[in-house]
Amino acid sequence: MSKNGRLDFELDDRIEESLITGHAGVPLVIELFRASGAAVEMDKQVRVKQRSRGLSVSQTAESLFALWSAGGDRCEDLKRLTEDQALAVLLGHPICPATTARDFLERFHEEDLPLLQSGATSGVREETQALAGLGATNRQLLSWVQQRTTEATATLDVDASIYETGKRSVQPTYEGSTGYQPVSVIWAEKDLIVADEFRDGNVPAHSGNWRVIEKALGQLPEGITQIRLRADSALYEHEVLRKLDGKKISYAISAIMRPELAAAIREIPEGSWALLNQEKDAVRQWAEVLFVPDDRDHRKHGPVTRRYLAIRILKSQGSLFEDGTDRRHFAVVTNLDWAGDEIIRWHRVKAGTVEHVHDVMKNELAAGCFPSGKFGANAAWFRLNAMLYNLLSLLKRETLPGELHTAKPKRLRFVLLNTVGTIVRHARETLLRVSTAIVRTLYDRARIAIQVKAPSLIGV
Repeated sequence: MSKNGRLDFELDDRIEESLITGHAGVPLVIELFRASGAAVEMDKQVRVKQRSRGLSVSQTAESLFALWSAGGDRCEDLKRLTEDQALAVLLGHPICPATTARDFLERFHEEDLPLLQSGATSGVREETQALAGLGATNRQLLSWVQQRTTEATATLDVDASIYETGKRSVQPTYEGSTGYQPVSVIWAEKDLIVADEFRDGNVPAHSGNWRVIEKALGQLPEGITQIRLRADSALYEHEVLRKLDGKKISYAISAIMRPELAAAIREIPEGSWALLNQEKDAVRQWAEVLFVPDDRDHRKHGPVTRRYLAIRILKSQGSLFEDGTDRRHFAVVTNLDWAGDEIIRWHRVKAGTVEHVHDVMKNELAAGCFPSGKFGANAAWFRLNAMLYNLLSLLKRETLPGELHTAKPKRLRFVLLNTVGTIVRHARETLLRVSTAIVRTLYDRARIAIQVKAPSLIGV
């Protein structure tokens, strides 16, 4: 070993003439996209002007999927990928250049679209037809996986999150930064993004949530017999609760701590509080609250279908919250008839699903690296990232071994996607030679699983 830390090799002056890629696993994502019928659906549903001899809509999207799967997060990174001739051979088309990708994305933008909802300082814009076409494409993915492994229950976790960006055209958020605040709906049982609504950063999180829920309900595939919903206090609107009750959708939603509810919680007898869990420096307890809000949905005489569950966090002796108090109160409203502690624990699971999705979208995919100052282009960028999230979720859960079912993209890249492969031409066949037997086994397993027809499609 050299004293200066330099490794004991030199670069050869010759350039390897063989077709070699460092992203040999990425084609599995594209193969899944096509096998699910989503590529065909995208070309049918998304109408944006393309060059007559250029890539199709789905092929342009595949270039972006390949980029983000490999770890790139900006259009400029496509320049590096366009030099990967081996990857282009495996995909069956060239990778689109950065300028083409930007032009493609900006065709999703239209000026002066009608507002779905307006406010004093902000509004939610109507989607372009092209953007709605991406939503229809995502529904094809959801239908495909449902046909393969039918799930009767859909637990929908709804949440908005701020995606910061310094683009000059972007609005300020309630946190003081600038960015967008899209709302996402997650199908918890499948780890799939069902629907999203892209919004400016200054749109309040409680705006138009029933519209988002309706969109998600319309995206769910056939075969769902039970729908449940979990959300934070942004969905604590009597209109939303009333409509969920009307559709017989079970829910648990964080309640806004208004004075009347806070007063009712203070009146709970000490002996009514039950242990929820013991934490390091605090005790978490729960109790049923005798509370009927003035929302015209409850009768003064007769059964109350909605229940309010209070959560109390008591700090250990000598320990205080930042505001100097030793306790905090929260509440959940629900129409479930389960035991109260079971409902609270079930509601808390939402944080694990939604926060996981936001973390992956922002930090392991490219959802937060917006390419344009145009709203529609960034909305398309976000929705395509959501589609890739679903493709990667399907890839690991439907085709790979169990130890990879919870893997984030970073690990998938290390284990499979960014593996070295060589293109070999033999007897008019294109062969991919991968670097290890482990990768070969994973690759074979995934390809076989992708091509297996769902039971409902056999004979079609």
